Amino acid sequence: MPIQPAPASALIPTPERRPALDPARLHQMAEDAARALMREGESANTRASYGSAMRYWAAWYAARYGQPLHLPVPVPVVIQFIVDHAARKADVDGEAGLSTGLKIALISELPPDVDQALVANGYKTRLGAPALNTLVHRMAVLSKAHQLAKEANPCADPLVRELLGKTRRAYAQRGARPAKQRALTKDPLQALLATCDETLRGKRDRALLLFAWATGGRRRSEVASATLENLRRIEARSASVSYLYTLTHSKTNQAGVERPEDVKPLVGSAALAMQAWLTELKERGIKEGALFRRIRKGGHLGEPLAPAAVRDIVKKRCALAGVEGKFSAHSLRAGFVTEAGKQNMSLPETMAMTGHHSVATVMGYFRAESSLNSKASRMLDEE
Repeated sequence: MPIQPAPASALIPTPERRPALDPARLHQMAEDAARALMREGESANTRASYGSAMRYWAAWYAARYGQPLHLPVPVPVVIQFIVDHAARKADVDGEAGLSTGLKIALISELPPDVDQALVANGYKTRLGAPALNTLVHRMAVLSKAHQLAKEANPCADPLVRELLGKTRRAYAQRGARPAKQRALTKDPLQALLATCDETLRGKRDRALLLFAWATGGRRRSEVASATLENLRRIEARSASVSYLYTLTHSKTNQAGVERPEDVKPLVGSAALAMQAWLTELKERGIKEGALFRRIRKGGHLGEPLAPAAVRDIVKKRCALAGVEGKFSAHSLRAGFVTEAGKQNMSLPETMAMTGHHSVATVMGYFRAESSLNSKASRMLDEE
């Protein structure tokens, strides 16, 4: 028998029930709940970067205008922020570099005393204009803050948009490129793995590096949030051990929708390293929860690794291996894609492992060395 809906009169509040909501207006409690869900749905890294950007806005505004920051921020203030933080050409005399034959230097409009105060109080790491990506990110965060506060957005003003667009173009014309971390391709990765001995820390780091790299170049947040429950051993006829890891949450699948492409294989040396690490976990009675954990004194395993700890492990192993260059946790992801290009792996197969949906995006991870094996670059020498 079908269930009959309750009569409308039963849904209308009586004095004993809660007051009725205005259907044309979102109730404050619902709005607060919606914002809480939005915050929970964002990654910890996103929340941290948003908080850092807004703290910087507040500090810069207080130093520049002598008063606390309030929303909405006027358009002239946003324009001032851009010119304070965007490097522009200037000649040796400090004037705009329009003439030829002069040595060109880069300057910004941020007063030296304000710049020094921001550095001294920890809001900046160094004096001078930040990277263009940093400026663009802080603009995006301010825009998001106005959107959430339902205030008029100064970042959408035509003057602001044009200035930011021309600033991007000026950087490009000077040949400025966003700084990218070096790729940990197969050879430097092997050097890192050689530093991982048979101690508990060595086994953990070897399993972590190979898990992150071999499953398609996992992001540091995905490595830190990896759990035993999502790792499954595959019983094969051969003597070799294999695993399948199900990626339940990622940058491209933040809703946690179950998808076949989120099941990543772990085979060969990566599987053997994982088997050795799982043995250590089992001996300590750990059968569920975080896959990679902090190692305390005495060989005790503690809480799950933070995403920043994954970065620190990569940097530490690079230093131990004597691998020079600027590396980070993202170097594992870049290294996987670059190595795939060097070994002429198909783009669809590479994207299936990394989880990219955009060809343009995954192509951006290729580093220059992946083009050295290109047949097109050797057409002049081919007979």
